[in-house]
Amino acid sequence: MVPEINYWAVLLATASSMLVGSIWYARRVFGTRWSRLANVDMDRPAASATIAILVTVLVSFVTAWVLAGSTAIAWHFYGGGYLWTAIVTAVALWAGFTAARFITHDAFEGRPSSLTVLNIAHELVTVLIMAIIIGVWPPAGTV
Repeated sequence: MVPEINYWAVLLATASSMLVGSIWYARRVFGTRWSRLANVDMDRPAASATIAILVTVLVSFVTAWVLAGSTAIAWHFYGGGYLWTAIVTAVALWAGFTAARFITHDAFEGRPSSLTVLNIAHELVTVLIMAIIIGVWPPAGTV
């Protein structure tokens, strides 16, 4: 079975990821703290971030696509509301994969726990917003 996916919702969720990241890591929000904890120079030339931004767009699309497919599968299996299914699926995937992996890697790399919390919180907000977009815009013919 191939899950039904609304690719317009996936594209919008991808864009939302970029918006969330731009706000979250802005200097006036968490950017200054993040750059200090992660030893990142926020004053480097913007051109040096081009590859990172392109990679982020690609992986954000993959994340949104996997979330949309996982939501469709979960909705078919469990039933219920599509929005609620998207949110529960997003939180489960975030906790089981994203947060767990961040915590493991950061512990072995000796990163500050406050950096880990900052980054996994960003990921939670990102996937929750993706889930809301995917949940309120389900594939045609599913709900």
